[in-house]
Amino acid sequence: MNRYQEEYNRKKMSARQVLENIQSRDFVFTPMAASCPDALMGELQHLKDTGVKDVILQSCIPSVDYPVFHDPEMKAVMAHHGWFFTAGLRKANAQRLVSAVPQHSTSILRKTLDRIRYEGRRPVLLTTVSPMDARGYMSLSISSIYEMDVVRAGAVLLVEVNPNYPRTFGDTMVHISQVTALVESDRPILCVDPAPYTEVDATIGKYVASLVEDGSTIQLGIGNIPNAVANELKSKKHLGIHTEMFTETMVDLIECGAVDNTQKGFNDGVSICSFTMGSRRLYDFLDDNPMVLFKSSTYSNDPYTIGRNNKFVSINATLEMDLTGQAASESVGPVQFSGSGGQAETIQGAQMSPGGKSILAMHSTYTDRDGKLHSKIVPMLTPGAAVTTSRNDVDYVVTEYGIAWLRGLTIAERVQALTKIAHPDFRAWLLEEAEKNHIW
Repeated sequence: MNRYQEEYNRKKMSARQVLENIQSRDFVFTPMAASCPDALMGELQHLKDTGVKDVILQSCIPSVDYPVFHDPEMKAVMAHHGWFFTAGLRKANAQRLVSAVPQHSTSILRKTLDRIRYEGRRPVLLTTVSPMDARGYMSLSISSIYEMDVVRAGAVLLVEVNPNYPRTFGDTMVHISQVTALVESDRPILCVDPAPYTEVDATIGKYVASLVEDGSTIQLGIGNIPNAVANELKSKKHLGIHTEMFTETMVDLIECGAVDNTQKGFNDGVSICSFTMGSRRLYDFLDDNPMVLFKSSTYSNDPYTIGRNNKFVSINATLEMDLTGQAASESVGPVQFSGSGGQAETIQGAQMSPGGKSILAMHSTYTDRDGKLHSKIVPMLTPGAAVTTSRNDVDYVVTEYGIAWLRGLTIAERVQALTKIAHPDFRAWLLEEAEKNHIW
């Protein structure tokens, strides 16, 4: 037995014993999405028994709706800060058990660490890692979006070691000497198969793909529309990947030869991302794959870093857009729905890229619970809606009715362009409202 294994064995304990390393006034970071350590998260309510107080818990798209998020007794122990909401966190928000943190991916950690230092708190990271290698290293696996930056800030590192998680490269390797305590788990990794898409999604995908030239570097998100876009990109040549989230569809693009990362002009030969979530096939593709590098969002989402890629194309979704081009992508009125993520930063980065473009895609309408149809392009945003992307930054907007290129257009020209890609049933109304409200 080597010395690393001896140290590993000394630090191995039960989930509750691991959590007993948390002290009053600690700031506890949890990792992105499916990196959440189930054994530890499932026992967090044990903190009620340890006597700690005034703890802050941070979450970001937790892939499981853990009981701790909905336990009102935990309010006496900790406050819950949500960086990006899920359906479970929206419910917890309605119960006033979590509060959203407005943020951009590149700056949220720096701002949070500033707060921690100012308040005299201690950073703690709970996360999942792949098994230790012979040299004592474990991989942060499927997310390094902020986790490695937290480690480098001197956080108390409490990990769940799971052999079902892939070993990835980039800013991912932590050493057993950095770990305070660990628990072992063999729970299955959360697998999510690609979402099927509709004919409307496919139409939007064709429009978006028509804007992507050969040799472009792409950023895609998850969901029906990005899946449809990726399907239409299979005929492209020499694409590159520099993205926040590495998706299942990117595996398809690499394997069909559309992506070869040869013409990025920056980080040629490798795909850059910050986190991933998907199917077992995706995780197997990433396991021990040195051609995909996981980097902190302070790097991957930094507009200046993005701008070093040739013909960078940012492809994102939005929930609502007004006739001047303001995009609300994270809230429904004042109610938090998700989060800003890296949308604004990738859009700004596209502006700095030689030949870069940014695209916001959406269905033209949605149907409410009563079956009534509503336009997603509106005269003015719903009162209280958070503006995720400024009208100063918006570039291309795509619906199933076409493409509006807003770059450099006046307000009056934007009203006309956006009305043309709205659902036909709402076009006259949009023009009437624009006139009535002196929008143009």
